[in-house]
Amino acid sequence: MANWVLSECGLRPLPRIRIYSKPRNALASNNNNVFKIRTLPGSKANSFGSSFKVSTWSRDRNWVLLNVSAPLKVAITSEDDKDKGTINGVNGMEDVGEFDPAAPPPFKLADIRAAIPKHCWVKDPWRSMSYVLRDVVVVFGLAAVAAYFNNWLVWPLYWIAQGTMFWALFVLGHDCGHGSFSNNPALNSVAGHLLHSSILVPYHGWRISHRTHHQNHGHVENDESWHPLSEKIYKSLDTVTRLLRFTLPFPMLAYPIYLWSRSPGKKGSHFHPDSDLFVPNERKDVITSTACWTAMVGLLAYLSFVMGPIQLLKLYGIPYWIFVMWLDVVTYLHHHGHEEKLPWYRGKEWNYLRGGLTTLDRDYGWINNIHHDIGTHVIHHLFPQIPHYHLIEATEAAKPVLGKFYREPKKSWPIPFHLFGILIRSMKQDHYVSDSGDVVYYQTDPRLYGPSKSD
Repeated sequence: MANWVLSECGLRPLPRIRIYSKPRNALASNNNNVFKIRTLPGSKANSFGSSFKVSTWSRDRNWVLLNVSAPLKVAITSEDDKDKGTINGVNGMEDVGEFDPAAPPPFKLADIRAAIPKHCWVKDPWRSMSYVLRDVVVVFGLAAVAAYFNNWLVWPLYWIAQGTMFWALFVLGHDCGHGSFSNNPALNSVAGHLLHSSILVPYHGWRISHRTHHQNHGHVENDESWHPLSEKIYKSLDTVTRLLRFTLPFPMLAYPIYLWSRSPGKKGSHFHPDSDLFVPNERKDVITSTACWTAMVGLLAYLSFVMGPIQLLKLYGIPYWIFVMWLDVVTYLHHHGHEEKLPWYRGKEWNYLRGGLTTLDRDYGWINNIHHDIGTHVIHHLFPQIPHYHLIEATEAAKPVLGKFYREPKKSWPIPFHLFGILIRSMKQDHYVSDSGDVVYYQTDPRLYGPSKSD
């Protein structure tokens, strides 16, 4: 059952792009028709969406079949109401009505890439290592201070601070896995193993599965982490499992389970070289990382004898679980919880760009610098080879191209308490997606937390 508890600069004008009439997510018409049906993914009706197919025709093309699972509520807009300044918020494009996040973007990945300054792609290994040195010094400094005072007024503050620093170490190892740490694969591997093994993460096993996540972001079935449950799978779960999956804090403690058994509906382990996650030529990498992980477990066992299990729990065990919560909260919120429901894709509707544009940036206040601007997530997902210290500049340069496809994060106070409200709301609303349709939205089970008031 635990497996189901689971489920990451100069500006240049965008060239004018010609919009062709082939419809994708709405009813398009020829010049004799004046109405267009548009889905409203942010409407309340989205909680009980329906799956439908629509056909349309024009003189210049054959019948086109759309397969969309969308809210019941639609808006009818006139062709004469176009604002010829922008389309989907992108400069120089004609606006066809209310912004539709599921519409194919009027720009290409190459357009975004071209807007990002060349120096943002440059990796500086010395700068990367300086962040490692900074974080390691802070980690050992915090442990030394906590052990020295050994005071119950100090321990809770230490646990929060050290758990956050463990999360910062993970982010640097994450950069090693993407190759954004340096251009030297050997340096990336050594630094990645030291950083991730120290916090009980199998470096290569995670690196490979995370690569799968990036390559399939926004795909209902093929995404690797925090992908939605289909309605059929959701309804096959017993009540207790559903509650665990969508009741805090349980989903935020899922990462170690994910490492052992992956996400719902998927087989394999990050530790086993013969897992479905890996191809044969990755076997040695996985064995190496599992051996490093095992060595860290052995070191912790030795330290428990040297300093006692309670002291080890206070110094390492509790901060580890704070780190796990950070990881699960951040990775979840980068793909869930927007005020307006965002699409997930299947089949021919999915492509790398459309999937990546459903990711979200988040502002973490003071924590932004501590965890290496991992909240600047949209550009990271599209171009994971950009070093973290260039992500903010790259994002600012890309915004004019992205237009409304970029969703400005809510500004945070020094401590990002506002994210808890977003997390709770998403857990209450984002339960499953339709079994059919190539463009689908999260739906809500009104009976999950008991009978609805209307019953």
